[in-house]
Amino acid sequence: MAVHEGTQVSGQLPLPLQWTRWWGERGDRPTLRTGGPGSAWTSAAELDDASRRVASALAQRGVNQGSRVVWQSDRSHDAVIVALGILRRGAVLVPVSAEQSAWERTNLIDDVSPELVVGPLRLTDTECSVPQCEPSGLLRAKADEEDLTSSLALSDDAVIIYTSGTTGQPKGAVLTHGNLASGISALQDAWEVSPDDCLVSALPLFHVHGLVVALFGVLSAGGAVDLQDKFDPGRFLAGVKEKGASLAYCVPTMLYRLADEGDLSVMRSLRLLVSGSAPLPVALFETFAREAGQKILERYGMTETMLTFSNPLKGERRPGTVGMALPGVQALLPEPGAPDAELKVQGPSVFSGYWKRPDATAAVFSDGWFSTGDLVRVDADGYVSICGRSKELIISGGYNVYPSEIEDVLRGHFGIVDVAVVGRPSAKWGEEVTAFVVTRDDIAPELIREALAGLLSPYKIPRSFVRVDELPRNAMGKLQRHLLS
Repeated sequence: MAVHEGTQVSGQLPLPLQWTRWWGERGDRPTLRTGGPGSAWTSAAELDDASRRVASALAQRGVNQGSRVVWQSDRSHDAVIVALGILRRGAVLVPVSAEQSAWERTNLIDDVSPELVVGPLRLTDTECSVPQCEPSGLLRAKADEEDLTSSLALSDDAVIIYTSGTTGQPKGAVLTHGNLASGISALQDAWEVSPDDCLVSALPLFHVHGLVVALFGVLSAGGAVDLQDKFDPGRFLAGVKEKGASLAYCVPTMLYRLADEGDLSVMRSLRLLVSGSAPLPVALFETFAREAGQKILERYGMTETMLTFSNPLKGERRPGTVGMALPGVQALLPEPGAPDAELKVQGPSVFSGYWKRPDATAAVFSDGWFSTGDLVRVDADGYVSICGRSKELIISGGYNVYPSEIEDVLRGHFGIVDVAVVGRPSAKWGEEVTAFVVTRDDIAPELIREALAGLLSPYKIPRSFVRVDELPRNAMGKLQRHLLS
């Protein structure tokens, strides 16, 4: 194994300080749009004013520096302003998906113990004892409280993003302002993101890719963000076609739909098209190179580490690889030509640990190195390929799915005696969530899916069920998941 190290990152400030600096310098600049092509843009000065008013409203509700605020992450104008205001207040942003069930949101709220829950979906008193409010309630406030932006430190907690990770139930990965600033600075250096850039994105905001890399990252460079509230190929391409769009960040599932339903020639005007969150098939890379004139830049990262590898902006973008270490990243990798080995990384963008889970944190760190659970190999030119996972995480449509969470819900219900959930290869989704079940009687998959809709997010619900007489287990009773396909 050898240590591969990216170049050093430039100096950093907490993101809210970066935002307010740009907003003060470019007050008239169109900076955020959430309604899609043809909608009005919010100026930098308007973002500055609105986010400060949110920070004031939070202060009036007892939210202080370091307080945790659960934020329902829909991609509306008001919701985005609230997220910016939460960080500007110095509070800790805890995103949840609007697609999550009430049961999932309740478990998260119980775990993170927030001061406030913000969003349009209200939980009942039995589901949530924490004060709740809608984004509009915060936006009506006056900016009459002290602005805490200047007192933020890189060591302060910034966001807690819940991830299934590699073991057990979802855990809150705590990322500091230093983690965010370092990861974003690395991308600005590697991808040359600048105030002249305009990003088109339809990524959801409850994970690092859409929230931090896309929204926060481009705003921190002084650029503009066209954030579409849902992904529709025609609408997305219309956003790209508009004058000024230079960047687009996607996951492979989105790229498949664009290739199937859209005129890819529209994308020739982009400066950079990025894919991440799941492996990019070589055939899809070739389709976009041929029809869109875009050699997609594939990169690699995870919630706990931000982004760690990227194909080069200038130089060969090698399909089937995730490139090389980004600035500031140290990666422990096998020698070129050596057998696959588990990737370990360290650096200023690596998270500080799991919220209230010291044992889980200790389990993934060794001598300062974070164990990703992903198996990698390195070619003769130093390009890294992700070969598989040493652990059982499924990535479907860019989302992380941990089998045990779904198995715990299925087991003992719907006549299911035993169950194993695996990811089957899928051209469209990367991996398709599949449940192998042992049942007393025949099962009706559509009825199970209907029942699961109230318990699990849509992307976690198995797309197929396979009935088997028994699951493969070894002499010690341990499930041999690799024998299921």
